[in-house]
Amino acid sequence: MIYAGSHISSSRGYEAMGKQIRKLGGDTFAFFTRNPRGGRAKELNIPDMERFYTMAKLQKLGPVVAHAPYTLNACAAKEELRIFAKETMADDLARLEHIPGNYYNFHPGCHVGQGKEKGIELIAGLLNEILKQEQQTIVLLETMAGKGSEVGGTFEELREILDRLRYPEKAGVCMDTCHVWDGGYDIAGDLDGVITQFDKIIGLGRLKAIHTNDSQGERGCHKDRHARLGEGKIGLPAFQRLVVHPALQGLPCILETPNDDAGWAKEIAFLKESAG
Repeated sequence: MIYAGSHISSSRGYEAMGKQIRKLGGDTFAFFTRNPRGGRAKELNIPDMERFYTMAKLQKLGPVVAHAPYTLNACAAKEELRIFAKETMADDLARLEHIPGNYYNFHPGCHVGQGKEKGIELIAGLLNEILKQEQQTIVLLETMAGKGSEVGGTFEELREILDRLRYPEKAGVCMDTCHVWDGGYDIAGDLDGVITQFDKIIGLGRLKAIHTNDSQGERGCHKDRHARLGEGKIGLPAFQRLVVHPALQGLPCILETPNDDAGWAKEIAFLKESAG
């Protein structure tokens, strides 16, 4: 089995997010910890988080995937931007300890001319400053499309970051299907080969979640343009194979497709029916 869900607005709180994803037919979801373009987080509502945590256990929801703001750049050339990313991520992780056992996903960052090696060094250094041995949230590096100066466009780059961590068990990977396709990995024509390659380079034990998106671009385009399932170049058959692949069972599959609630409900139903 897989857990299927979509991004949900966090404006109404955790319990409301849980109820909303159930209305859409899902059993997991993702949400932005604050405005996706940055900004301050809302004041914590501990009773709401406790009610959600109880509901999630009773209804057997899968792990949820919190998403850091897009504006964070852990390997920015400017120190003040790296400090902003570090402080924001540390605050998010402290908040997520109130709903333990879930994931915190972030885009590794752009090295902006410093080079991939420097970018990897800075990302790992930031994570080593904020990861704690006692934390119960796993931080996920997202696979990227490799556009511009992005770090994380190859499995090897993600492995290099993970290898430098003081607490590597507190980190994993979220595979975005649009991103890996745009990065050149043939998940439509050779899913087995991509999974084998991921396992060889990173290790399947570190794959914790999947962003389940079609792509507007051809394989290897390095564009990062999401499409609704079946309306892009990856195609529905690839997603049908993905959700039944034995190596991917038990993972949360989060939709980030350009959709509304009705569209996400339809896609969630498709993923769950395909999974059997």
